[in-house]
Amino acid sequence: MPGTAYAGSFLEPAGPIASAQISHFGVISALMLIVIVPMFVVLPIVLWRYRRGGKGTYRPDWEFNWGLEILIWGVPVALVVALGTALWRQTIEGDPYRALGPDPLVVEVVALDWKFLFLYPEQGVATLDLLALPEGRPITLKLTSGTVMQSFIIPQLAGQIYAMAGMQTQLNLIADRTGDFTGRNTQYNGLGFATQSFTTRVMSPDAFEGWVAATKARGTALDAAGYTNLLPPAVVNEPVLYSQFTPGLFNQVMARFARGMFQHDGHAAIPASPAPAQGHDHKPEAAQ
Repeated sequence: MPGTAYAGSFLEPAGPIASAQISHFGVISALMLIVIVPMFVVLPIVLWRYRRGGKGTYRPDWEFNWGLEILIWGVPVALVVALGTALWRQTIEGDPYRALGPDPLVVEVVALDWKFLFLYPEQGVATLDLLALPEGRPITLKLTSGTVMQSFIIPQLAGQIYAMAGMQTQLNLIADRTGDFTGRNTQYNGLGFATQSFTTRVMSPDAFEGWVAATKARGTALDAAGYTNLLPPAVVNEPVLYSQFTPGLFNQVMARFARGMFQHDGHAAIPASPAPAQGHDHKPEAAQ
């Protein structure tokens, strides 16, 4: 794909959320320089002036100075207020649950060991370790975990949010340019943790519709049995495409950990998940 960007960070934003994060990072860095720069400038001057034989005045009975008191206490107080205000504003504006526009594309995300399953209810397709998104359209990710708690992040598009078994979290984002961007799990979950990343592929709206049609034509179906095959911890070497999936699968995943809270929509329930393996005795295997 032309114009593709790989494995970047929020310092190379590809959407408004990451752009807001780097702006906030810049504000924090500038405020902290108020403390750091004077320290590195004044400290050598003080050491030189008050060295033995220097020109500094020796005042053994000195006790108090209003100017120094205001400087010592006033600057930190003002800095804390400024940092707190900036953080409060960014927390409100960057709320991951805040919708970023009408008609969002909803993608259901299931975190597994050591892979991510993406379900597209509107399109009826699913993917493993590939998150395909249209450029410029608001995206709502609904996240849960089929195993232990994991931390989901796409640095160039959005911040971090946890995915937890039996619970649903949400992350909203928009991609304002096409390309491939790396997403990953940042919560340690066993030996395959270091390899648990996925590709976020942003394409034009027309290209996205074409991708959906192609996936429906060439992918395989994902049913309850197929999901069960994904539960054992394993590393995925290549993304997998599914032409269709069992409706209500996302709710069924959560229902395994919170019985009675979700409807199964008349479809076969998925079996219980195996016990999570976080010990060092489990070796990562490639998913088939």
